Amino acid sequence: MICPACNANEDKVIDSRSTEAGKVIRRRRQCLACARRFTTYERVEQATRLVVVKKDGSRVPFQSDSIIRGVSNACGKRPIAEDVKQKLAEEVEEELHAEFEREVHSSEIGERVMTRLRNIDRIAYIRFATEHLQLSTLAEIQRELDDLSARPMEGVNQQGLFNANQNRPRGSKP
Repeated sequence: MICPACNANEDKVIDSRSTEAGKVIRRRRQCLACARRFTTYERVEQATRLVVVKKDGSRVPFQSDSIIRGVSNACGKRPIAEDVKQKLAEEVEEELHAEFEREVHSSEIGERVMTRLRNIDRIAYIRFATEHLQLSTLAEIQRELDDLSARPMEGVNQQGLFNANQNRPRGSKP
C-alpha cells in the first residue's frame, strides 16, 4: 500500500478485522518510512455484474441502492425501521444474483420488492404498487386494494398493534 502521508510503498499490517458480515476486511497499517498509521479496506469485487433491463429496453448496472431508494419512498413516514428496509433490499439482491446470471428485467425486481412489502406494510405496498404497476385510475387502485384485502399477511402478526391502541383515548399518541 502507498502511504497517504509520504507516498512510501512499504508498510506493515498491525491489525486485521472482518467487517460487514465478512464482506470487508479492515486493515490497520503502519508506514515503515514515516511511522504514520492508516487504515485500508478490502472488498471482494463481484466478477459477474448483473444488468437491469429497464422498461424502455435500456440496460443499466444493478444497484441495490435503487431498491432501497424505492422502498424508502414507498414507506414515506410509515413506522418501518431502516434495518427492515435494508434487509428487504439484501434479500432481493441475493435472490437475483442466485437466479440470474447476467440480466434481469426491472419488472422482476419490482415484483419481488412488492411481495416483501405486502408482508411488511400494506400502505407502503400500495404506494410502491401504484408506481411499479403504473396504476393510473382509482378503479385500478381499488382492484389492487381489494386483492390486498383478500390476502392475509404472511408471517406478520399485527394484532398486538390494535390491542395496544384500543385503550388509548382518541387523538393521543402512543
